[in-house]
Amino acid sequence: MNNTQPYYAVIFTSKQQDDDSDYQKMAEQMEALAKKQPGYIGIESAKETIGITVSYWESLDAIKNWKENTAHLFAQEKGKSDWYSWYKVRICKVEREYEFNN
Repeated sequence: MNNTQPYYAVIFTSKQQDDDSDYQKMAEQMEALAKKQPGYIGIESAKETIGITVSYWESLDAIKNWKENTAHLFAQEKGKSDWYSWYKVRICKVEREYEFNN
């Protein structure tokens, strides 16, 4: 990602219910929409028994604006009612990063 520090990471960990109909479609729509938000930097995601999605943002204001996006609000409510049995959101300040790339 190689971004100018500091920046912010929103870590969304979740456990899905058995019925995940339409979930993948909504997740793809939210990722496409997030990419259009001012302050968006990137996203990484993994899913096994627990899903982990980390999105990266330039500022806390950018995160707040994304959280309040109308389509995102709809997806959040759908997640609570239909898809998740549990989730947690953590917002972290990234002060340093490094990577290995072979």
